[in-house]
Amino acid sequence: MGFRAGFEITSGEKTGKRAEYSLYCGAMKVLVTGGAGYIGSVTVEMLLDRGHEVTIFDNFERGHHSAVDARARLIEGDLRNQAAIESAMQQARPEAVMHFAAYALVGESMAHPEMYFANNVKGGINLAEAMLKNGVKKTVFSSSCATYGQPETMPITETTPQHPTNPYGESKLMFEKVLDWFGRIHGFQNVFLRYFNAAGASAKFGEDHDPETHLIPNIMDVALGQKPALQIYGDDYGTPDGTCIRDYIHIEDLAQAHILALTGRQTGAFNLGTGRGCSVREILKAANEITAKKIPAQILPRRPGDPARLVADASKASSILGWRPTRSTVEDIISSAWAWHKKHPQGYGD
Repeated sequence: MGFRAGFEITSGEKTGKRAEYSLYCGAMKVLVTGGAGYIGSVTVEMLLDRGHEVTIFDNFERGHHSAVDARARLIEGDLRNQAAIESAMQQARPEAVMHFAAYALVGESMAHPEMYFANNVKGGINLAEAMLKNGVKKTVFSSSCATYGQPETMPITETTPQHPTNPYGESKLMFEKVLDWFGRIHGFQNVFLRYFNAAGASAKFGEDHDPETHLIPNIMDVALGQKPALQIYGDDYGTPDGTCIRDYIHIEDLAQAHILALTGRQTGAFNLGTGRGCSVREILKAANEITAKKIPAQILPRRPGDPARLVADASKASSILGWRPTRSTVEDIISSAWAWHKKHPQGYGD
């Protein structure tokens, strides 16, 4: 994905060629918004392990100070504050931006859509404007399968029509469109990574949300005795065991995709998933075995709008980015989550 062997930059070439060489061949200076969050923290860890220079920009509204890798530079600030992100951009002087910072709760977005458009869209526009003013044009955007809504066919490809069914998905799609126009008009090089269910943990960093709405950390809480039972919303779907099927990706595989998107020349949208999908009952069965705990479950009515099955077609990411998930088996995902939650039974505690 780099230049040919023996490539040399001579003193007479333009500075743009130097920037291009740095962008695709060596260590980069990267600004990571939301780098104290779940996906951001593991991606920062992996970027640093590979020799990149990382500045985290986070307001800690939903991130954690304990999730900040000590090797990274930290600038505390809020994307909704234009002056704050412009100052951070000037201090960090990055060659590229990885953008994770966003609200990401579907139910909350239905109750408070104004929050989601102010933070996810207006905050994103502030980021794009700060990038433009400082000559930063490479973006890896943490988007979502929520932009597709409830597709009629599976698996979901990048050409599946995008019809979000909630303000969260709409806000992600709106910012994709903002970046697309910045690309057409200002030359931004954008990658949109639309992923499905991030899960698992690295050795250092794991999943800690408040409230916690994701299946696997909720199972871990029951296994640790912090909740009485797992709540399963519906067991009468048209799936083999009646429970919803989702496409789970190990957080380290997800982080690897972001780095491939950062260091490659490709642009556009890429789905990230395994293409397999697991039901709620399959995840619960594996968790019972791995934790050696009897995890009780309570069947509740379906939640409105929950599709029976959401599975990605990630063949484009495989063929163009060269992405190959290696840790996204149910066993690897749950084992890593269990190891982290046993060490951090109260989460990060901050």
